Amino acid sequence: MDRDMDPQREATLRRRYLSLGVGELVAAAVFLVIALQVVLPGWASLERPALWGGLAPLLVILVQAGAYWLLARSWTPHATMPPALATTYRVFRGADLVLLAAGLVLVVRHWPASPGGAALALGAWAFGVVEYLNYFVVRLSYPVTRWPGTVTQWRTPRLMQDVRGSRPRG
Repeated sequence: MDRDMDPQREATLRRRYLSLGVGELVAAAVFLVIALQVVLPGWASLERPALWGGLAPLLVILVQAGAYWLLARSWTPHATMPPALATTYRVFRGADLVLLAAGLVLVVRHWPASPGGAALALGAWAFGVVEYLNYFVVRLSYPVTRWPGTVTQWRTPRLMQDVRGSRPRG
């Protein structure tokens, strides 16, 4: 960790983490409200599990990510992620895979009759997979202007760097 970081750079980093955290939580809330208020009322009751199968893993991962960024503000850049929190995110990493698999089973088992409904359920699930990969496997999000040249570098996501760098204090 950079214990001698310039205070202005530290404040900029903390604002960025705040923005990322709030952004992920707002995205989860928007997806949930749209699903409840706009999408689900038009779906047949037998098809609704397909939407939840696609959407639930995405929402869970977005909330975990938002919480991570907000919590990271408390240790970055002067300390490491608390060990208990690192353990929690290790558990999330495995549990999210199970959730994504179960979600896909729901999407397939309750496949919507309309192509648009099927695309929506499968699209939400695929977006959840992309978010999972971005936070737990390989960093996928970069500024648009740098994306093509940077994404192929297969960098470790910040969350996983923090999890791996966590060590007991004292």
